[in-house]
Amino acid sequence: MSGSNSSARDAAEPLRLTVHDMAAPDLAAGGGRRTTHGRLKMLLVLLVCAAPVVASYLTYFVIRPQARTNYSELILPTRPLPALALQALDGSAVDAASLKGQWLLVAVGPSACGEACQRQLFTQRQLREMLGRERDRLDKIWLLTDDAPLAAPLQAALDGGAPVRALRADRAALANWLAPAAGQALEDHLFVVDPMGEWMMRVPAAPEPGRVKRDLERLLRASASWDQPGR
Repeated sequence: MSGSNSSARDAAEPLRLTVHDMAAPDLAAGGGRRTTHGRLKMLLVLLVCAAPVVASYLTYFVIRPQARTNYSELILPTRPLPALALQALDGSAVDAASLKGQWLLVAVGPSACGEACQRQLFTQRQLREMLGRERDRLDKIWLLTDDAPLAAPLQAALDGGAPVRALRADRAALANWLAPAAGQALEDHLFVVDPMGEWMMRVPAAPEPGRVKRDLERLLRASASWDQPGR
């Protein structure tokens, strides 16, 4: 009987050692690898989505095929639209993100809108009309930097034809997004914002409309594959 019990223990011993000597799987390491892999995939997706936009800007304004030069200043890196506290003229809140989805030609100025401001708004309107059938891809935005009411003639002018969308915004907050050229003020420029809400071009002060028009046409032509009229 003793020999029989000893033989049984000897037969069972290798099985016991085999089970207890197996290494436990490293679940934490596997989870870390999966998290890293997921993040890399997300970054690749973002890069693929942004590639057409970046390529269009580089093609038309940096590589400059055939020695072509731009008149307006390209902003690199571009600056994303912040969460501005915007208000319509009736005082209702406007979500800044609602401006995305369309090319924007932005003017900045006070509600009083003196002679220089009126010239700026006229140039803004002229440039959009000069784009012909492509004009529906560009919206005119006037960001008012105070709370004063608009004069009746100015309000009527804004509402006529292709209206300007007038919104009130804090000037300090705007200055953290848009920036003038050296020696200039925000009110001296028109600013071009792409459909993703990125400020990407600054029009010179007192611009030559024909030269700005060529810049806008290049942008619209370069973005034709990924941007369509309307939001």
